[in-house]
Amino acid sequence: MSTIQNTDVIFTQASNDAHRLIGKADDDTLLLIYSFYKQATIGDNNTEKPSFFNFKASKKWEAWTSLKGISKILAQGQYIKYVNDALLKYNV
Repeated sequence: MSTIQNTDVIFTQASNDAHRLIGKADDDTLLLIYSFYKQATIGDNNTEKPSFFNFKASKKWEAWTSLKGISKILAQGQYIKYVNDALLKYNV
């Protein structure tokens, strides 16, 4: 199995595991994980910025946009790392 295929498998497993963090991990951790997931699966954020008054959507947009230019493989690696770190930190 190639490194990229192996990363895809580990990324998919981390994606499944990440759902267990909802309601346990703090908002900043979830936001970080979300932004790396979006960068890994979609790439650079090209969507319109939500209204400032939609605070949650605006924070998510800003977090994802902050990763502009990061490659899929790097974003996947960071996502896997942060999910695994959070699973350990929150004993999930």
